[in-house]
Amino acid sequence: MRELIEKATNLPSVPKVLQELMAGFESNTVNGERLATLLANDQAITAKVLRLANSAKYGGNRKVGSVKDAVLVLGTDTLRTLVLSVSLSGTFKPLPKFDLNAYWRYSFRMANRCKYMAKMLKVDAEVAYTCGLLHGIGEYLIHIVKPEQAILIDQEVAMGNRRRETEIKHLGFDFTQAGAELARFWRFPEPIALAIEHQYTPVYGGKLDPYASLIMFGRYLLEHENDVKAERYELFPAKLAHALHLKLEDTYKHITQMPDLDAGIDDLLS
Repeated sequence: MRELIEKATNLPSVPKVLQELMAGFESNTVNGERLATLLANDQAITAKVLRLANSAKYGGNRKVGSVKDAVLVLGTDTLRTLVLSVSLSGTFKPLPKFDLNAYWRYSFRMANRCKYMAKMLKVDAEVAYTCGLLHGIGEYLIHIVKPEQAILIDQEVAMGNRRRETEIKHLGFDFTQAGAELARFWRFPEPIALAIEHQYTPVYGGKLDPYASLIMFGRYLLEHENDVKAERYELFPAKLAHALHLKLEDTYKHITQMPDLDAGIDDLLS
């Protein structure tokens, strides 16, 4: 997999601001002042961030004219999440037979749910958001390194076949493995790579990964939206919740109280 990535000629390059932002998750060095300095060297990202900061979801009636204003109005955590979203979505370029808009819409929705559920696990909400946002990057990578097989896989999935099993049949690996390897190639923090890799198997190496677990919860919330709206939780991954020492009554209440998490996604995609 690593060799395929290294030989790929059209692999997106990661902006410097994104690299530092990712590194800052572990060292906690990217504060508002540092973020302003980084953004000063990337006018394209700055312009979109400021436009979003002035949207109804973030800025409201308060005018945000600079990154320093954005830090004051939004707070450092929200601004970092916004920069992360803009940087990542701007990094991926359109590919033949790959619906990039649908891909990012689903990824942003997953990220929002991972962040919301992170409160229950008391883990870093920004890292949770990032894991959700990146959970599917392996699918995009497969379209880069194996475009013909990727199209065939998509066709079989559209006919009802399971994606991971179909990918392994045609490629020998699946999108979770590919995504984790790409995260490592980009030198993203290892906890993020591990969450991507183990998003279907959050128990590994004798431990339970909270971020991989959040992706599993996020997938449930997306795939069973009608059940959630009707407050039916028969298919909720209850065993995983128990393993995380969550009370089901409290978890269901938290899900029931979930607000509209997806307001503003259209602004991110525009």
